[in-house]
This record gives sequence, C-alpha cells and structure tokens, in this order.
Amino acid sequence: ELLLKRNAAQPVNYPNAGSIFKNPEGDYAARLIESCGLKGARVGGAVVAELHANFIVNDGTATSGDVVELINHVRRTVFERTGVALELEIQLVGFAAYPVDILNGKG
Repeated sequence: ELLLKRNAAQPVNYPNAGSIFKNPEGDYAARLIESCGLKGARVGGAVVAELHANFIVNDGTATSGDVVELINHVRRTVFERTGVALELEIQLVGFAAYPVDILNGKG
C-alpha cells in the first residue's frame, strides 16, 4: 500500500536523487517550488518533476552540473519570490558552485 502511494506521488519512472530540499518549518518545499511556477523548469537534461516539484529528474541527458545549476535556480527563485531559503536534503560533493549565497545576493 505504501509503495503504491509512493509510486503515485513521486517520479519513480525517471532517474532522480529523491527529495532535493528539506521542508521548511510549517510548509512544504514542493508547494513553494510549485507556487513559483517551477514545475518543468529545466537546465540541460535536469528537470523539476511535474509529478512532485521537490524532485529533479534526469531526462537521460543531464549532467551533474545541470542538476546543481537547476538546484541553484530553484533556490534563488523561491527565495526571491517567497523569502524562504530552501536547504538541501541531499549532500553534494565536489561542487564549488554550491550553495549559492541567496541571502547575500550572490550566486
């Protein structure tokens, strides 16, 4: 039953790293991302999933750089439009370009 629920709510048919951002206190990262019109946003082959906005899927051509650039775009956009600084739930290794300093207008 839980597996069926997960498969209906998450983009399990595409390669992905799971839930990207932590839920901020009292809200949901996916709701914030969706409210900013970011479902379907793309950098190269990395795409904000249409099924669940807190997932970034690989259309088969994404590079790790595409994923990090899209993460930065989502964080920046959500912060500019809502004032919420999304924190990563995943851990990135080897990327000097992350995290963007959205709180100080850099990145």
